[in-house]
Amino acid sequence: MFQSPYVGQLEVICGCMFSGKTEELLRRLKRAQIAKQKVQVFKPKIDNRYSENHVQSHDASRLLSIPIENSSEILNYLEDNTRVVGIDEIQFFDSAIIEIAQKLTFRGIRVIVAGLDMDYKSEPFGPIPILLSVAESITKLNAVCTVCGGFATRTQRISLPKESSGKEQIVVGAHDLYEARCRLHHEPHQLGIPAYQFGMHSQPIQHKENVREKR
Repeated sequence: MFQSPYVGQLEVICGCMFSGKTEELLRRLKRAQIAKQKVQVFKPKIDNRYSENHVQSHDASRLLSIPIENSSEILNYLEDNTRVVGIDEIQFFDSAIIEIAQKLTFRGIRVIVAGLDMDYKSEPFGPIPILLSVAESITKLNAVCTVCGGFATRTQRISLPKESSGKEQIVVGAHDLYEARCRLHHEPHQLGIPAYQFGMHSQPIQHKENVREKR
């Protein structure tokens, strides 16, 4: 089917933490650069885990990016000859990012976004649900459960920084605060026990509601 070269598209890469979302985002952006397309990359300013001015994956692959506070800043920084826009950690942006992403596609820009589809409680995260609805392409990635080695689709919070109350939806961190877990080994309403304390490929956890006292 013929597609006009002037029609953009929205691609969403999602999944739990450590599933390779940023790595896949960077792969697509670098391929666009090889194709001599002008690429601009944006990320939320609060995500300074590895670098303030780069989008970087957990395996240290990275690209220069523009850190922004609000999604509306993307339009201010956008250059006329940009053909591809990448946005990492899309779940941290306000709902205006949905309209902005679609505006860019109508300008003929390929928009590639990556982010968590669920928060640590396994609830839909920020603008992701609507972006999934309006996207032309969706890629959902899995990680490896740190407990059993199965398919991980959820993010387990295992620790908190001292300044946190424990109730915030957004707490930026990496291996120090989070682990990837499967559905069975995810504990959404409490801090999880770090996997190293009971070993990789352990037996399934007995959840409290399923444990009966032996008499």
